Amino acid sequence: MDLSNLKPPAGAARVRKRVGRGQGSGNGKTAGRGHKGAQSRSGFKFKRGFEGGQMPLHRRVPKRGFHNPFRVEYQVVNIDTLTEVFDAGTVITPDLLVERRLVAGGGKIKVLARGDVSKALTVRAHKFSGKAAEKIAAAGGSTEVLA
Repeated sequence: MDLSNLKPPAGAARVRKRVGRGQGSGNGKTAGRGHKGAQSRSGFKFKRGFEGGQMPLHRRVPKRGFHNPFRVEYQVVNIDTLTEVFDAGTVITPDLLVERRLVAGGGKIKVLARGDVSKALTVRAHKFSGKAAEKIAAAGGSTEVLA
């Protein structure tokens, strides 16, 4: 075998249909486009989603609910997790949480109040629940809200 005797598999290579070349070709006159109508004219294009006049899918499907484009998604961390993972006196930042794999990178972080705090921790996050801030302060720690 060499490059001179390579050929496509049987049935893969088809001869292009030459239309509008006389009646004897079987595709003369209207060139396979039928009579009249938009699709018989040159320059015709279907609009995106057009289904031949049938009500298109994006209009048939019922619309439900409301999507708030301004919603802010937070990644949550509970204070019991923070007390397990970090030592007393540690300054906990979003970068440190990502490094320890407690949250995925790139998002805003909210601290929630599940569990108890037994250590004085300094926590920097984008948001705190009321109880979480109270519990951290009661244990002798501090909270800093990031912009």
